[in-house]
Amino acid sequence: MIWVVVDRLAKSAYFIAIKTGMLVPKIAEIYVEQIVRLHGIPSNIVSDRDPRFTSTFWESLQEALGTKLRMSSAYHP
Repeated sequence: MIWVVVDRLAKSAYFIAIKTGMLVPKIAEIYVEQIVRLHGIPSNIVSDRDPRFTSTFWESLQEALGTKLRMSSAYHP
């Protein structure tokens, strides 16, 4: 399977071969190795994939970068 990552700002695309059934944490690791090392950490991610994939990918990406994703709590007076 080919994973296409498009950088709209640089107007470039990256085509990365991945195995079908690969787990999201491994895909996040590949993303860091192939994309983040060239362009830095993204300010946003747009995906045409399932929202569950995007959520899991974002969490895995944060883990691969060694950062923690902290959600704000709602204000309850």
